Amino acid sequence: MAELHDLTALEQAAAIRSGELSPVELTEHYLARIDRLDDTLGAFLTRTPDLARKQAAEAESAAAAARREGRELPPLYGIPVPVKDLNNVAGVRCTLGSRTLAERVPTVDDHVVGKLRQAGTILLGKTNTPEFGLSCHTENDVTSPARTPWDLTRSAGGSSGGAGAAVAGGLAPLAHASDGGGSVRIPASACGLYGIKPSRGRVSTGPLHDITGMSSSGPLARTVADAATLLDLLAGPMPGDPYTAPALPPGETFADYARRDPGRLRVGVLTAPPIPGIEVHPDCHAAVAETVALLSELGHETEEASLPADESTREAVTRVWAIIADRSPVPPGSEDLLLPLTRYLRECAAEVSGTDFAAALFAFRMLGQTIADDLMPPDTGYDVLLSPTLASPPLPVGGLRNDADPAAEFASLLAFTPFTTVYNATGQPSVSVPLHWNAEGLPIGVMLTGRYGADAMLVSLSAQLEQARPWAGRRPDVW
Repeated sequence: MAELHDLTALEQAAAIRSGELSPVELTEHYLARIDRLDDTLGAFLTRTPDLARKQAAEAESAAAAARREGRELPPLYGIPVPVKDLNNVAGVRCTLGSRTLAERVPTVDDHVVGKLRQAGTILLGKTNTPEFGLSCHTENDVTSPARTPWDLTRSAGGSSGGAGAAVAGGLAPLAHASDGGGSVRIPASACGLYGIKPSRGRVSTGPLHDITGMSSSGPLARTVADAATLLDLLAGPMPGDPYTAPALPPGETFADYARRDPGRLRVGVLTAPPIPGIEVHPDCHAAVAETVALLSELGHETEEASLPADESTREAVTRVWAIIADRSPVPPGSEDLLLPLTRYLRECAAEVSGTDFAAALFAFRMLGQTIADDLMPPDTGYDVLLSPTLASPPLPVGGLRNDADPAAEFASLLAFTPFTTVYNATGQPSVSVPLHWNAEGLPIGVMLTGRYGADAMLVSLSAQLEQARPWAGRRPDVW
């Protein structure tokens, strides 16, 4: 017999609208699972049971009134959606994964949080993240590591590792996440989920905007339709946004595109990393080969493609990441509480001049232009780029963290994620799709990337792949 967490978020929302399910009952179900499993999974940095119960009671009353009056509710009304601890929720502790901010409580919501409130979602808590989101594992000194539910000895990835552990472990039906170098797609791959990094400007980064343009909030979910629906809630410009992605046609939603055939597409297959000297695990190559075969069966045209691999990409990423670390809000006098990786990157930032930083951002813009001109020109180029999401299966907890040698740790982070950061640099939409599990039962994601603004096409293609090779029924033992 199915339990509540077996239902998709959209199935739960439909039951709330009809009155078959109460937001209070659903919230209590997830709070109980968090109490039982979160110490093992490390999904949450801060739990908010009192706030969740208050919001659920309000949602229950509002849903009953809407049924009496024949009014429509937002599509995820009454559904629990945890928020990553890099985003501010007024009145709720926000540590950014750092001991330096262990007691910080913001007084205003980030724009994405305001949209989740308006949509009537329920906050179960703030999900785990590495310090300032700087690494692709979720291991900080504030709480325990985030682990993939598929193998509790292995990392859930990062920096949205807590969100990935929560959804894959059945502690939430879906989750807000964010991606500045792969941080939605990495845990999607490590946790067997579907994750969307939207086009730059699709989702507001305000009111404290990312100066590099690399980061965006996006959804982590078990199904494409759930993720697309959450993207609908998060998307849309806000006053002060420095970028705005092309809007969908009037009246259309990303959820609509999850029910729409993508048509026949040209797919360029990238198997060599754009950073030299990095090896890709055979399991990741196997996942791509399996996806190529499936795409061909579905009528798409696939062809080997390549991106130029040179050291300039590594150098540009290192300089920009150092500046991001340097601009993190570290209270004066608390630097000794920072992790070695954060201190190392902040030291590197002292060597990055204004000219160096501008040159790194220019290199990102030129990379985007190269892809647009050489690989994805309209009408004649590829519609989609396919690659591994990661260079290896999920790694052991502690397998990337290296406090004794943070320079080596940073190099290992780039070696683990050579494909993802490219599309943060270019601003293109990119998704990780859980089509493959290896012989050890570990999920191996593949990445699909579209032209700037073509988020909806990626949703349609992902839904087609999901229909052909369903994955949501695969569940880890902790489920």
